[in-house]
Amino acid sequence: MILSIIYFVFILGIIVLVHEFGHFIFAKMFKVHAYEFSIGMGPVIWSSKKIQEKHKKEKKKVSETTYCIRAIPIGGFVQLAGEGGEEDKHVKKENLLQGKPVWQRFLIMFFGAGNNFILAILILFISALIFGSPDISTKIPVILVDSPMATEGMKSGDQIISIAGKSTKTLDDVQLYLAIASEKETEFVVLRNKEKLKFNVTPLTGKEKEEKGYSFGIQFTNTLERGFVKSLTYAFQKFYAIARQVFITLKELIIGGVSLKQLSGPVGIYSAVDKTREAGWYSVLSLIALLSVNVGIMNLIPLPAFDGGRILFLFIEKIMGKPVKPEIENMIHNIGFFLLLALLIYVTFNDILRLF
Repeated sequence: MILSIIYFVFILGIIVLVHEFGHFIFAKMFKVHAYEFSIGMGPVIWSSKKIQEKHKKEKKKVSETTYCIRAIPIGGFVQLAGEGGEEDKHVKKENLLQGKPVWQRFLIMFFGAGNNFILAILILFISALIFGSPDISTKIPVILVDSPMATEGMKSGDQIISIAGKSTKTLDDVQLYLAIASEKETEFVVLRNKEKLKFNVTPLTGKEKEEKGYSFGIQFTNTLERGFVKSLTYAFQKFYAIARQVFITLKELIIGGVSLKQLSGPVGIYSAVDKTREAGWYSVLSLIALLSVNVGIMNLIPLPAFDGGRILFLFIEKIMGKPVKPEIENMIHNIGFFLLLALLIYVTFNDILRLF
């Protein structure tokens, strides 16, 4: 358990650090005053204030930014001068966030997520160099003998092009649609020797053995390829596959294909980390990449309290020719924050229920 907690804190810490550093480095680049760079939430367990005070006494150059590590290893933030639209007598007007051009504020807001995307691609590339790059095409590697798919006439090597009428571009699509498919008959369209074939498959369920879940009969294998170019190609292909999976999940949430109960919060992530740790470093790196892409995309959703919500207000400012009143924007972001907190509590509660 202790080792799993260490892994959990390390993985979330890396993702949050990279995200917040993206905001921070672009703020610094455009000379925006940064009060604090903090990893984690809640009470401060370490701060650079003492170092800053010591440097003041010694008349050395003092950093304008206080760096903090906080007790709860979930989230983090960069506190920028003028972020809420407020004036600050101690900071020059040209060093306030709202004093910067829209394009600079856009880059500051975007590159939290942008850094997460870069991290994911780098990790996928390094992982492929070390362990090899797996095939993520939609070709069925192995169909189990006497399985529902085999019974209906599907064969190993068939390329799945749609499941239940939904297009499949990557192996991640196939795995996701199989995961959210019902226990009822599901339509598969495959490509075999340039010919499109349609199969209606009813999965086997584990009810008779008092087991959860169902099986169509696909067995996924790990055929690996090696080489610099293969690894680089795989990194971008896998990044696209993960991003596409996130968008598909969001779409399914909206149309009701995926329930809110199926979402995971910190407890669910901890459970995933616990299982992944036992599977080895390849799985750990894959999980970091997966979470990093998820965090990046979720932060760009144009909803209050997200980076995407702040970017949306920048577009509104550009269209209107003037910024939205700070008090109105802050109120909307605060409402969004509390709704986000309520959602986090809800998914955490469901995560805990799934443990029992």
